Amino acid sequence: MPAVDRPRAGGEPPFATVAEWLTWLERCNPREIRLGTERVVEVLARMPLASPAPLTLTVGGTNGKGSCVAYLSAMLAALDRRCGTYTSPHLHRFNERIAVSGTALDDATLLDAFAAVERAREGVALTYFEFTTLAALAAFDAAGCDARVLEVGLGGRLDAVNAVDADGALLVSVALDHVDWLGSDRESIGGEKAGIFRAGRPAVCADPDPPASVFTHARRIGARLLRPGHDYDHGRDVDGWWYRSAGLALHALPAPGLGDSDVQRGNAAASLALLEACAGADAARVAAPALARARLPARGERIERDGVTWIVDVAHNPAAAAALAAALGTVPAGRRRHAVFGILDTKDVSGVLAALAPRVDAWYLAPADAPRAVAAPALRAALPEDARARVAGEYASVAAACDAAAAAAAAGDEVVVFGSFHIAGPALEHLQLS
Repeated sequence: MPAVDRPRAGGEPPFATVAEWLTWLERCNPREIRLGTERVVEVLARMPLASPAPLTLTVGGTNGKGSCVAYLSAMLAALDRRCGTYTSPHLHRFNERIAVSGTALDDATLLDAFAAVERAREGVALTYFEFTTLAALAAFDAAGCDARVLEVGLGGRLDAVNAVDADGALLVSVALDHVDWLGSDRESIGGEKAGIFRAGRPAVCADPDPPASVFTHARRIGARLLRPGHDYDHGRDVDGWWYRSAGLALHALPAPGLGDSDVQRGNAAASLALLEACAGADAARVAAPALARARLPARGERIERDGVTWIVDVAHNPAAAAALAAALGTVPAGRRRHAVFGILDTKDVSGVLAALAPRVDAWYLAPADAPRAVAAPALRAALPEDARARVAGEYASVAAACDAAAAAAAAGDEVVVFGSFHIAGPALEHLQLS
């Protein structure tokens, strides 16, 4: 794999725009995925970051990572922490991936962070994700962050984020995804994802039925494993929802900001459990109401337009699609649900479609805005046979599919847009501009 190394064309930083940096990284790193932490560890050791390191929390899992990052950052903000968050991928602009106190980095700050990594790299070959992970750490240091919440990109044990020695970890869920890299069953995937746990430190596993490999790894390294129904619990009550642990009991909590569903209450409770374990019960008590203020685009995001409810979600694997289906429920009598769908060819297309097919009255199929998008005719073929008759059309773009759905939808109908970040992002842009 070629090193990220090129002749300089005059001074630091070598590029004047974020777009030039990203194009260069893509060109130098045709294989964006190259698992292993040793390269990041080597460069990180040469970066002049502040010591001691800020409170650092890592979030891994198949689904729900972005939601838990949003919950944790909202609670840390309520504790007057200057929190940096690192997430991926982005919906509109790369800058969204690296935020401080909820605000994406501006271009000038991001350019400084890229240049800092390049100075420290000294010829070490870094992938796109490795380079940008290090840039996030540099940006948080420059901003004086006293807390960091880092989302794992893929897996856990060998992900670039795992080069950071975190104070606590949250494993949100374990389901089949990225099987070419992580293994073909939940046991293999669970073992890889549990690699973010640390000896003697809190490790929350929010999955209610995790594979045995998660327990095995936690015991082997001596992590402080915390589980729902065992070490903490949550549920609905008359005035909202409740959370309990050995040291904390909270009642009448307002609905989580990302939705009043079983899944989101579980994500919020797991985030609260991690904060409690790392910052104490008093801090968790103060911060818990901020769970209602968490916001995250394209996770069940609702937009009302001309009497039609648009629901945009990045669900791109069967487990996420099943959670979306449960959150949607059934359409009221006399109303219809339309779906704009596209996905990448690295995903279980049939499995995702099967989860939503019974709840959709009309399908609008389009390729995602990405190189590995599945073509619309192949999307039709992947639908369950009885759902193919409900395909309203195949379209060349996400925008065209959205326009067709909008034209067909009557007041009171729903349009669900899902299948990929590369569907959700263009759809949100189109809805905002059209």
